[in-house]
Amino acid sequence: MASKAAKAPKGAASNEPPKVIIVKKIIEGGHGGHHGGAWKVAYADFVTAMMAFFLLLWLLGATTERQRKALADYFTPTLVELRKNSAGSNGMFGGASIIDKDNYPHKAAQTGTRAITVPSEVGKGGDKEGTGDKGTLKGSSRFADRKAFEDMKRKLESTLSKDKRFKNIRSQLRFTSTPDGLQMDLVDRADFSMFATGTTSLVPQAAQLIGEIGRSISGLPNSVTIRGHTDSAPYGNTLAMNNWMLSTGRSEAVRRKLNGSGVADTRFNRIEGVADREPYIANNPYDPRNRRVSITLRYRD
Repeated sequence: MASKAAKAPKGAASNEPPKVIIVKKIIEGGHGGHHGGAWKVAYADFVTAMMAFFLLLWLLGATTERQRKALADYFTPTLVELRKNSAGSNGMFGGASIIDKDNYPHKAAQTGTRAITVPSEVGKGGDKEGTGDKGTLKGSSRFADRKAFEDMKRKLESTLSKDKRFKNIRSQLRFTSTPDGLQMDLVDRADFSMFATGTTSLVPQAAQLIGEIGRSISGLPNSVTIRGHTDSAPYGNTLAMNNWMLSTGRSEAVRRKLNGSGVADTRFNRIEGVADREPYIANNPYDPRNRRVSITLRYRD
């Protein structure tokens, strides 16, 4: 029996070739070509900016001036907040004490007062307070007059809009609130005059309009002032007729028409003519709109 081959002594050389070791080194790169990702971030920022830009253009075109102001105020402090801070009420407790009822600065060292720092349009007053910017007490004669004037104006405008006779002339009646009361101006235009040229004779449509005004105000207790105006067109013979005489005569013609429509003679406070001294269109004294008659319902107080 053959003997077993002796094992190779430990540490002796082997006839097998050495194993090959492969080291793979991976270097992270920038992913060249269209496989990169950095440009996508920049492009997304660009698209977002363009979307915001076109949204801004759409808002500017689709909103009114008032809506744009509201949008601007949404991103900025409001008027009340700015004025409140200007009065020194931006510190602890807003410039007021813990038990202060209206939470508004009231110390002598602070600047500003309620009257000049709180906008009048912020709110209306109560029964014993002024009504905001008007400063009129409820229950007073002026408050009642203002309400009566508004009712009369609304009814008169409704009547004129429904009557075909006044279709071409009702736009020449203009209402204005003044410190004295409610002023109604009968204004000429280039293609229509309330009076025959150079005279104190009312044209038929104007006479009907003034008659409707007279019936509308006949039930009110307020006194009435009438003031005539002319343009600056001169007259050849100023002794026979001039703008002072014409404006005064037209005021009297309107007074007679109102009186015949139910306005008592005792209610007329003043009848006057001011010629061209108070033009409606100040930069053009010859403008036809300067020819007008103003009827003012006066406050009782």
